[in-house]
Amino acid sequence: MTPQQAAACRGPLDDLLDAEWFKALSDPTRLQLLACLAKCACPSSVSDVTECCSVDFSVVSRHLTMLEKAGVLWSVKQGRTVRYGVQYQHVSATLRALADAFEQCGGDREKSRVPRDG
Repeated sequence: MTPQQAAACRGPLDDLLDAEWFKALSDPTRLQLLACLAKCACPSSVSDVTECCSVDFSVVSRHLTMLEKAGVLWSVKQGRTVRYGVQYQHVSATLRALADAFEQCGGDREKSRVPRDG
């Protein structure tokens, strides 16, 4: 299949390569916050998460909101406090589905066709 034919053929990979999801995961601070929340494994307030990094409260709040909008985190409001947690199953399922979709597109066959530098 040529690149032009492949572009015209929609498949699972096209749906899984969500730009907003990858944009949410593309920032080092957001990744640090995600790792902090994932490792602590309990819902945490913005104040709690702010202690994980050297970024201002308002910036952390914006980063967490972006991760939530992308479906990486969930949130619950308790009075004036918002607690965030990781959508473990969604993130894991998305990454597994992406890996499967890439393998269906060519997987190990690509290794033999691409010249390696070295």
